[in-house]
Amino acid sequence: MRMSEKTRKTSETDIRLKLDLDGKGVCDVSTKIGFFDHMLELFAKHSQMDLVLACDGDIRVDEHHTVEDCGITLGAAIFEALGAKEKIRRYSTQFVPMDEVLVMVNLDISGRPYFLYDAEFQTKGAGDFDAQWCEEFFRALAMNAGFTLHISMLYGENTHHIIEAIFKAAARAIREAVSIDPRLEGVPSTKGVL
Repeated sequence: MRMSEKTRKTSETDIRLKLDLDGKGVCDVSTKIGFFDHMLELFAKHSQMDLVLACDGDIRVDEHHTVEDCGITLGAAIFEALGAKEKIRRYSTQFVPMDEVLVMVNLDISGRPYFLYDAEFQTKGAGDFDAQWCEEFFRALAMNAGFTLHISMLYGENTHHIIEAIFKAAARAIREAVSIDPRLEGVPSTKGVL
């Protein structure tokens, strides 16, 4: 069973998270940031990971700490749930269109965290979610999961559509990369470790 339970408690956030990499996309999240909750719900659906996440954060200051710390905690949970990374597919490239938007995500479960983000927004955000938090979430996730993660908006205008396409593409990339390839033996690396 590739599962993990994580807690993270700081002066800024209190997070409780449960994750099942081999779930069905069942999601129960509450961050008190409506648009972010929606993104996490569709992230679980498209990754097919079961996700339970509750966060009490200092959103009276702003949403930054909540969003980043959720990324940290989710990344750490994915890292733990992957264990030795035996038989995983490791790589994925996903293109997701949403109306006028096209996003590409490239992922390598390399064990060497690296993050590249290329997206521009014409408006500040969507709902109660500042667009800049999207980058912060995925940077935190990549660094704590041990991912090489490249996110590129190829084109688009609508901020809601761009953020949603990014979350869906990343979720689908993770879904493929963490999936088991029955033909593989050990880890998919000539080094013998990831």
